[in-house]
Amino acid sequence: MLTPPVNVFRLALHPDGLAQRVRNLPEWGRHVTGNLRAKFVRSPDPSLEALLTELEDYLPPLPSEVDVLGFSVPLELASESGDLRLIAMLTSFATAADVTLAELHLEAFLPADESTAEALRRRCP
Repeated sequence: MLTPPVNVFRLALHPDGLAQRVRNLPEWGRHVTGNLRAKFVRSPDPSLEALLTELEDYLPPLPSEVDVLGFSVPLELASESGDLRLIAMLTSFATAADVTLAELHLEAFLPADESTAEALRRRCP
């Protein structure tokens, strides 16, 4: 999975990748694939469709009671510092005149609670 070209979505959801540490994989994984599916609907691409099929096969079934906001699902991650809860912030350049820049999307993970913020501060003084 780390041989170029690296696919971050595969790395995040594959059972041998980050998925081992994701405490809420059914919910968070579907949040990830749901965003990819929305992109596929806007711009159909056979390679994206194949990736979506692959990624969805990695996801365990959803629990019967799911309590998440559809637009934002925190990433609950097991770490050496304890469990971390992170929220994602996505930035895109939708009005950019440059086609390459218009396709650029940046994602940052921010602490969702004070205990996560403190754990991250301890790791990166």
